[in-house]
Amino acid sequence: MVGYSDNKDALLKRLSRAEGQVRGIARMVEEDTYCIDILTQVSAATKALETVALSLLDDHLKHCVAEASAEGGPVAEEKLREASAAIARLVRS
Repeated sequence: MVGYSDNKDALLKRLSRAEGQVRGIARMVEEDTYCIDILTQVSAATKALETVALSLLDDHLKHCVAEASAEGGPVAEEKLREASAAIARLVRS
């Protein structure tokens, strides 16, 4: 079972909204919309995806990492490394 199971519907709803935003951005480019207006929408879509990413990270920490930490050993160390790498990727983006 994945950590985001309880949150799956909300995640899918947010992703669907972000997908709509990206399609809207493509339409704006096709229609030669003013650059700043497009950038505003890109920022909104980016924020929507960041919200999904943070929710997934939170679920991962609460479920996968917490469970592995309770068991201890190499699995716990690996889950902590994964979480740390995911956080680093999010911070860099």
